[in-house]
Amino acid sequence: MKILLAEDEKRMNRALCEILRQEGYEVTSVDNGEDALYEIESGVYDLCVLDVMMPGMNGFAVSKKARASGVRTPILMLTAKSELDDKVEGLDSGADDYLTKPFLTKELLARLRALGRRSLPTNDGSLTCGDLTLDVKNALLKCDNGQSVRLGEKELRIIEYLIANQGQVLSREQIALKVWGYESDSEYNNVEVYMSFARRKLAFVGSKCEIKALRGIGYELRCRDVQ
Repeated sequence: MKILLAEDEKRMNRALCEILRQEGYEVTSVDNGEDALYEIESGVYDLCVLDVMMPGMNGFAVSKKARASGVRTPILMLTAKSELDDKVEGLDSGADDYLTKPFLTKELLARLRALGRRSLPTNDGSLTCGDLTLDVKNALLKCDNGQSVRLGEKELRIIEYLIANQGQVLSREQIALKVWGYESDSEYNNVEVYMSFARRKLAFVGSKCEIKALRGIGYELRCRDVQ
């Protein structure tokens, strides 16, 4: 699971990065609001931890701008402010949870696990869109018409990412980062190749959903509601 940590206090930043990595999270850290907003809007993170008091742009503003641009990634607001009005402002800005400093590591990890569960598939390990059901655990794509097909690892990750962000346009850069983990020209070419594979799988099961390519922008999964 990928976490973005935005914390401007260097010692706290290093300590939290170490704790989160020991727990098995993949962590990217920044120390200012502008970088935090840029990273969040990339759409490659599963969770975001935002400090409120950051240079350039505070956590409230980062959260509000991210939500306004369509980012749905769970956000935990982390701050020394404990007044009720500050908590209300944090939640109203789009944060999903609020933890005040000082805090116990066990509580932070518990809150992150809880937020992470909100962004995971349903209890049976599936994601749905229109007439499609994606069984993530078994890498199986099923259509309401009874057809199904097994997916390769990269096909699974791409279709999972598209379904989780259905109705949103995802850039090649976002997809490359999410599926392959880093940016390079070769990975961008891979996105096009595997997107073609994913389209074939949708066609094979006879789904009414389709992957639309927006030239120069990215890809979007469009699924009509099935009556």
